Amino acid sequence: MIPATTRGASTRVFRIVCELKDSIDPEILQEALDRTIWEFPHFNVVLRKGLFWYYLDSTNLMAKVSKDALPACAPLYIPGRRTLLYRVVYFNRRISLEMYHVLADGTGAFVFFRRMIVHYLEMKYGISVNETIEKSSPEEKTDDAFRHFYENAQFGRQLKSLRSMKAFRIKGEPDENFENHLVEVRVSSKAFISLAHNYHVTAGELMCAMYIQSLIKEMTVRDRQTPVVISVPVNLRQYFPSETTRNFFSTIRITYNAAMYDGTLESILTYVHEGFGETLEKESIQQSMNAMAALEYNPLLRAVPLLLKDPIIGSFARAAEKGISGTVSNLGRITMPEECTPYIERFAAYMSKPDSQLCICSYQDEMIFGYCDGRRDHNVILQFVRILISNGLEVTITSNDYDNRESDHAVL
Repeated sequence: MIPATTRGASTRVFRIVCELKDSIDPEILQEALDRTIWEFPHFNVVLRKGLFWYYLDSTNLMAKVSKDALPACAPLYIPGRRTLLYRVVYFNRRISLEMYHVLADGTGAFVFFRRMIVHYLEMKYGISVNETIEKSSPEEKTDDAFRHFYENAQFGRQLKSLRSMKAFRIKGEPDENFENHLVEVRVSSKAFISLAHNYHVTAGELMCAMYIQSLIKEMTVRDRQTPVVISVPVNLRQYFPSETTRNFFSTIRITYNAAMYDGTLESILTYVHEGFGETLEKESIQQSMNAMAALEYNPLLRAVPLLLKDPIIGSFARAAEKGISGTVSNLGRITMPEECTPYIERFAAYMSKPDSQLCICSYQDEMIFGYCDGRRDHNVILQFVRILISNGLEVTITSNDYDNRESDHAVL
């Protein structure tokens, strides 16, 4: 993630949430954060601007927990200011970590967040967690994995791969204050996985197909001449040996010709299943990783001064955005130490991007779809909920909307 791609409600800030069964004690939370950052000092950095590139610089600034009063995923990087790239906030029973995507991806951030939650529960309830939570060394945590696994390729081909065909884009009234709206949809994990098995696909493929269907339901007949393209982040640690907590992900794109839609989810699932199979091959993942890493590691681009590089990268980012209809990011199943589970209700995640974003995670028997959008209406996620219900799933919906900001997630 690059600062040149940050604008408006697309702050490139993501939020990870842990909801406990009791109200949060802010003093204990502050102590838990202090202990955690001592173990992860590489997160205590500011973003600075060099001659040829941005870089992370260590700082003595210390994060202070605060009540959740800002808009969700509010900016963390402000050009010209020395600010930390993460914040920890609380509200009622919820603890949230917000992080600028330059600092880490969701997998790396969750290692930090998990450790903080464990510290908090140990201090508040006097429990002792016996498992070894972090097995990686400090050097492994801070390793630049892209540098290890990036393969040089033709520069033009790398940049061309960042562009794509024009995709269907959601229309809607943007929030006048450029604030993000969050919607949280909860279903049974077991029920959703069972449904995926009934369709003979994986849970990830079913999520993607349902999201495509929800987008199609918002298309006009004329719109259906334009393909729906879903971006799916891929954790590269599944393909390359790395314990880094820094960014180490790539993306695949699942394309569906909306003109092929016959009104059934099955007509989408066939193409999504094939798309996942093709794009998740190791060779395809390597190519997409090369394209992503090229912006930083290609020697031709590295030699361009940042004053010229920023507008170039910004133009490619805008071109790439036109080729994405939405993003589906699956963090997977979250596990916590057995000693902690009696005190934890659920987890959730959200990400602010130019396109609408669906972040999924599950804890015990609850799967949560976290929807983040800078528009005032929620038509797409409403269609998504209807699809879940039509497939026999029981659904709970909450939101941060807005007019009653002091309420804890007013129901839509």
